[in-house]
Amino acid sequence: MSRTRGAWNTKGTWIAGVALAAVLALTGYAALSGDDSAPAGSGKDAGPSAGAGPSRQPAPAPTYTVPKDWTDPQRWASLPRGARTDERGSAVGFPHTFEGAVAMLTAVNKIAVGDGKTSADEQMRIYNSYVNKPDQSGANADMVRQNAQETDKQLAQEMGGPGSKTLPAGAYMRTSVVGFKVLTRSDDEVCVWVLTRGVQRNGETAKESAGYSRRVVAAQWVDGDWKMTAAASSRAQQAVQGKSEPAMVAPGDQAFNEAGWTAIREAS
Repeated sequence: MSRTRGAWNTKGTWIAGVALAAVLALTGYAALSGDDSAPAGSGKDAGPSAGAGPSRQPAPAPTYTVPKDWTDPQRWASLPRGARTDERGSAVGFPHTFEGAVAMLTAVNKIAVGDGKTSADEQMRIYNSYVNKPDQSGANADMVRQNAQETDKQLAQEMGGPGSKTLPAGAYMRTSVVGFKVLTRSDDEVCVWVLTRGVQRNGETAKESAGYSRRVVAAQWVDGDWKMTAAASSRAQQAVQGKSEPAMVAPGDQAFNEAGWTAIREAS
């Protein structure tokens, strides 16, 4: 079966890949050990890449040959849904289990910009829904909002041209987690690498481009739900020191298994 290879080299797509990282960095939750991007298309078509962090443009991705046959992931996880949706539209109330923690971190890394929804909308939703309340501050919220608004300006100018203030009709940017790799886990705290797939379309007639990014995130059980906390983030920074970064390879590629990723099945 042939597969179409997409691009992951436009400025706006790179910004989309680090949008969440910007939220985390501004609130004290650094995009741990980098936030690299690799090109992708439809299916198992992303290879490892050294590249982008929030402060620099991504390096060119290496050549990647798409395998001819699908290889089933060796590790799967069925993730639960949140028990409810909060007033911002975010899934919350995940069970007090390892899978519940990963499900929350998956929700944190799922964003959708387009159809009237901006990066500022999404980043503020994530900040208010998932960052531990005692770790929030007015100053941090203002920085997140300002950074997100700048992201929206850059996306609009890339997709619509110089001077554009809004996305063109049919334009969008979306991300979702397709795999994870455990660094540390306990009953009340989980730290994992997440493998995120992002897609972007610059307008109704534009071709969709896609790519992958990876980052380290941590969840802590606080007051009956999983949250992102400064303490857990600090411990995650320590956990990742000296560890190699898993290759960014799509599910269906044998290298996905070799990198130690676990694929995700969401609950129906």
